[in-house]
Amino acid sequence: MARPTIEDIARRVGVSKGAVSFALNGRPGVSEATRARILQVAEEMNWRPHTAARALGGARAGAVGLVIARPARTLGVEPFFAQLLSGLQAGLSAHSVALELLVVEDTTAEIEVYRRWASEHRVDGFIMVDLKVRDTRVDVVEGLGVPAVVLGGPGRHGSLSSVWADDREAMLSIVDYLAALGHRRIAHVAGLPAFQHTQRRMRALRDSARRHGLTDVSSLPTDFSDAEGAATTRMLLSRPGRPTAIVYDSDLMAVAGLGVAGEMGVAVPGELSIVAFDDSVLTRIVHPALTALSRDTFALGTEVAETMLALVAEPGLRRDRRTPTPRLAVRESTAPPALAG
Repeated sequence: MARPTIEDIARRVGVSKGAVSFALNGRPGVSEATRARILQVAEEMNWRPHTAARALGGARAGAVGLVIARPARTLGVEPFFAQLLSGLQAGLSAHSVALELLVVEDTTAEIEVYRRWASEHRVDGFIMVDLKVRDTRVDVVEGLGVPAVVLGGPGRHGSLSSVWADDREAMLSIVDYLAALGHRRIAHVAGLPAFQHTQRRMRALRDSARRHGLTDVSSLPTDFSDAEGAATTRMLLSRPGRPTAIVYDSDLMAVAGLGVAGEMGVAVPGELSIVAFDDSVLTRIVHPALTALSRDTFALGTEVAETMLALVAEPGLRRDRRTPTPRLAVRESTAPPALAG
């Protein structure tokens, strides 16, 4: 069925196209009775404004775009993204702005969506996540001239606004704590190596090794899935001189790692300490409960939404908002190693 137009509504009601336009846009020029009849017919015909036509008239799309290039199966079970999306939607919907979400397979597909949505005037701005090393998306989005907010670390995102927490400082706090307990062999089950935040965490661990005189540290990249988290843990615990502490880049991988330790008869925290970079209900309901970096991810989402709305209202604005560094919530999964040193 063809999409209904203003002309279709005018024909049904028996008025001019101008009268329909006035009524639909809340402008004076028609009687209240006529306006009510036009709106009723528009609803019956399931009429919706054409976003490109609205944009040509200077109207906003009333939506913000978020395109995520991660495996949908992995993304669907990550508590961090669930809370982030909830906060984003809450912040946007309070102002009657929708969140257009699309999950794609890779960066090339993500960029194509940005270009298409911009040309269609489908959204008023973009929210970008998972900033990459030498990220090609930044130049593309800048060139589109659409307001955008990057959720990620400091710098390396051109003229785009950002909301970020210090991943390096957060990782340093974990290693400082584990070193104070006496751990000298620390492994890091990391995320995707192309991500800037993964690289910052890996560098922070290496720098801490020198500062604390750690004897063995290593970072092993994964795809953030529970399967790779489990496989990497199994490999680490099978090594001679296995680590006495493992830091995981997500709560999901940390829980998977805890399961592998139990499977292999490695006591937590007696023989192995576990720390998760993200906190969630998962880290709190397992036994032992996992030490984790804790922050209000829902509030982070609302802050990103507020920044995005400010940029849409004032397109020339640029903001760089640092949020509080996640704080370590110490629970039962960490303790001094059996043989410190």
